[in-house]
Amino acid sequence: MIDPRRLVVLAAVALLALNPGMATASPAKPKPAATPSAVPPPPPPAEPLPPPKIYLFRGAMGPIFSTGMDRLSEKLAQAGFSADVYEFTVCRWIGDRAIASYKESPAPIVLIGHSMGGLCSVIISEMAAKENIPISLVITIDPAHATDDVPVNVERFINIFLSDSVLGGGNVVAVPGFRGHYASYDLKENSRVSHINIEKSDDIHRQIVEMVTRLPRIQAAQTEADAVPLRYLVPGDTLVELWDSGVRLPVRRGDTMESIAAVNRVPLWSLAQSNSLPENATLTPGQSIVVPRHLTPPDVAAAIAVPAAPGRR
Repeated sequence: MIDPRRLVVLAAVALLALNPGMATASPAKPKPAATPSAVPPPPPPAEPLPPPKIYLFRGAMGPIFSTGMDRLSEKLAQAGFSADVYEFTVCRWIGDRAIASYKESPAPIVLIGHSMGGLCSVIISEMAAKENIPISLVITIDPAHATDDVPVNVERFINIFLSDSVLGGGNVVAVPGFRGHYASYDLKENSRVSHINIEKSDDIHRQIVEMVTRLPRIQAAQTEADAVPLRYLVPGDTLVELWDSGVRLPVRRGDTMESIAAVNRVPLWSLAQSNSLPENATLTPGQSIVVPRHLTPPDVAAAIAVPAAPGRR
């Protein structure tokens, strides 16, 4: 008699022989290949800004007393810019032309004026503000006392003046809510500077040309959000360095007023005035300190080059 267990085994062997695929496990279904996430294309390179349109304005009796503006125009032309010089008496007419030109072909606007020409530069800025047109740079050189406040559409404003000047002396401030870059330089302690030669400074001209040349890069590198306004009484017979604003930096352990000034390549007096501190003030780690910010690297070997004046006017 055949053992039933043997029958079961034999049946199983026969079944496997008839269907060998059952002897192995079914292979797992291959997973679809992972699709790599699409890499966003790099942003297109920013289109370079067109050359700035530069408008220079003389003061009263400009062909006699504001000849420095003509010299500045020549230096800008040598650097590859077109910079026309106008009398302040045609201020609003030139302002209308500048606004119309911007609407037709937008380009950075630069306004530079001496004496009444400084007042004109601010007037044109106000005209542009009503049209929502930005002004990239305004530089006033001993503007008239009657000069208005700087409007909010000005991105960078620099005032170089003599607070004790009768013909100029415009201590121009910015309107409330101004968020651009602002710097004010009072040169009254420099005995070589007067109202009728302040706009003839070769050193100031050099720095202005550098600012205009580097304006597109400066605009990309510096934001308005961190700009701290600067106001200085410049010590007599010292180099005029045209910073456009300050920036707040934290004090680190071991920092001193002298070491911060050296690292940031600014004179110690400027650091002291920026923070209303004595030059030998003790600093605390974590303390916030305002440091003047250069538009362009200063020429440490240069000195203010202003023709000697027989007397202050």
